[in-house]
Amino acid sequence: MSSGSRSSRVPRRGFLAVGAALTAVVTLSACGAKTDAAGSSSDKAAKIDVSGDTVKVGLLNSLSGTMAISEVTVRDSLKLAIDEINASGGVLGKKIKPISEDGASDWPTFAEKAQKLIKEDGVAATFGCWTSASRKAVKPVFEKNKSLLFYPVQYEGLEQSPYIFYTGATTNQQIVPALDYLKSKGLKKLYLVGSDYVFPRTANKEIKAYAKANGMTILGEDYAPLGSTEFSTIANKVKASKADAVFNTLNGDSNVAFFKEYKSAGLTAKSMPVVSVSIAEEEVKSIGTQYLAGQLTAWNYYQTTAGAANAKFVKAYKAKYGQDKPTSDPMEAAYTSVYLWKAMVEKAKSFDPEKVKAASDGITFDAPEGKVTVDGASQHVYKTARIGEIGTDGQIKEVWNSGKPVKPDPFLKGYSWASGLS
Repeated sequence: MSSGSRSSRVPRRGFLAVGAALTAVVTLSACGAKTDAAGSSSDKAAKIDVSGDTVKVGLLNSLSGTMAISEVTVRDSLKLAIDEINASGGVLGKKIKPISEDGASDWPTFAEKAQKLIKEDGVAATFGCWTSASRKAVKPVFEKNKSLLFYPVQYEGLEQSPYIFYTGATTNQQIVPALDYLKSKGLKKLYLVGSDYVFPRTANKEIKAYAKANGMTILGEDYAPLGSTEFSTIANKVKASKADAVFNTLNGDSNVAFFKEYKSAGLTAKSMPVVSVSIAEEEVKSIGTQYLAGQLTAWNYYQTTAGAANAKFVKAYKAKYGQDKPTSDPMEAAYTSVYLWKAMVEKAKSFDPEKVKAASDGITFDAPEGKVTVDGASQHVYKTARIGEIGTDGQIKEVWNSGKPVKPDPFLKGYSWASGLS
């Protein structure tokens, strides 16, 4: 997936984007909602189409725009899981039929497509979204229609929805371990660089609260519009700060421009390492190892993660999509989410979202990242935290892990320094 093939459409900035999306959702719900045979309105549970020998699920990803660099491969991994499940007999005797929609890196579009999948297609569940802005745009759609979304990407926490299962990391499974790692290495003077929308801004509030409680200093904080390619000023400010390390919450193809400018400014992984929470193997391939070798990432899975389940996943993905195609954390969390949904449905003996939710607690899966377990109370997943270093071969090698799956704590209730954040 080359950067040149992407749409030039760039999403709206920051919180304004979410506000616009929510406005669109309200309008959509008020004016375009269908009614079922009993005449119930769109705030009732949506009808799931189980009339034939298939059950539909929605795949909602950015297949164009600035986020396509990350989201196309997530869609591909979802399809892989569906193909595998169908080959083994499907779910409750029905084959899964995926309906794929393009969110186009535009938050109101995500909301519109979510409504279409639920109300027109009658999906039993939807898998997708990447940015927190897209997730927050669709959240009221899923809640109003009482339909399930499985969200596969690490995020800033401080959220819980009765109709979202969060299968990527929450704060205490990624951001906090990354800060603990930097602190353990004596890297206590940080510079924060992020995209200008909800995830980076909320994550940086958490980072600043952690820093204050842990003897760390934040020397600067800069944001760029999602999709921005102008980073010379920020790179020069980062260099002038003489920080020990940079905490990077840029998303999408802005990372390409940032790391090129980082190198042009004379900064290296040795002189001022960057720890990123949205750069995985697919982004490494797109950005180039000449800009990233030696830099750090915080995730829960790498293509190099040891174990038979991962070896099987990597082999199957490459066989389907090409030997040169890497796997990554969001792809793995998406793949895993389909299997978790299948297990919930089979335990519930029903596709009904309320029964699926009721059956979710304690569901486990031997995932490529290792054993994961659903925490039914929060609808998040126990996950092993991992820090990795990017190699010259484009692979990310683990340099630290938490030793066991970490219980999700989306509101950081277990951390006294976070008491004022939520």
